[in-house]
Amino acid sequence: MNEIEFILYVRDQGASTNYYQNLLQMEPSLHVPGMTEFLLAENVKLGLMPENNIAKIISNSLPHPNEGSGIPRCELYLKVNNAHEYIRRGIEQGGKEISKLQDRDWGDRVGYISDLDGHIIVFAEKNL
Repeated sequence: MNEIEFILYVRDQGASTNYYQNLLQMEPSLHVPGMTEFLLAENVKLGLMPENNIAKIISNSLPHPNEGSGIPRCELYLKVNNAHEYIRRGIEQGGKEISKLQDRDWGDRVGYISDLDGHIIVFAEKNL
């Protein structure tokens, strides 16, 4: 694989762009009507696409994504330094705390939040 991009379908591209920009403390690498992208790591991007845009492509075969708004539809698992700060920013920006930062049995210290559309974002760091 040359490049990996995960695309979240969002209700409001502008609001979600602001949310992720403040949460991740980075500027989008692309921000045009219909798509915002953040370069998370070399060759790994997070995309934000309005639900109505993807609905135009998939509507003949699948339900409109807004029928699942607020329902957890994915998990974005991000290993970071200082997970507590990411979680705090996410909640301050309007996200919801799902599970407090704690040691997990798979070896990471992990906290769960949801974004403005209900997508689950996990911030993890190595157990100390």
